[in-house]
Amino acid sequence: MNVIIETDRLFLRQFIADDAIELFNLNNDPDVVKYTGDKPFRDLREAQQFVNDYSYSSIPSNPNTPIGRWAVIRKSDNTFIGWCGLKFVEKLNEIDLGFRLHKIFWGQGVATEAGIGCLDFGFHKLKVREIVGRSMKENLASIRVLEKCGMKYRNDFVFAEHPGACFVIIRNE
Repeated sequence: MNVIIETDRLFLRQFIADDAIELFNLNNDPDVVKYTGDKPFRDLREAQQFVNDYSYSSIPSNPNTPIGRWAVIRKSDNTFIGWCGLKFVEKLNEIDLGFRLHKIFWGQGVATEAGIGCLDFGFHKLKVREIVGRSMKENLASIRVLEKCGMKYRNDFVFAEHPGACFVIIRNE
């Protein structure tokens, strides 16, 4: 397993072919995608194509360290929990923290643990100055995760035609 980040309970690693069914199930749960603006995969083949085509990017200041969304795996039994990771948004020149978990793992601190692991990776490995997180304002659970990760409200914006909130954390805050 190509582990990118390790926390107390979790491994975060790049997606592998076997993750397609998990990603299919994750994105086909209406509660999971309710606030994302994403459409469900049409079928398993589309999820498999997503995994095959998923490319990890890098940031201009650290081109040798790939970043992206990573599979979140529970250490104790190698269960796929969801995904979390950092993404470089080129048009905004910023690093974005994102996460999505299977519903059965909500409320267990997993998103916060994975998010903090990603922030630590961004600040210490990538040496980035700031990381943002965005959520629809209605998604109070995701906003709470961003706050638990130490992010502070920055501004409002429109997210998939809905009111959204942008949060930020700056290194050494």
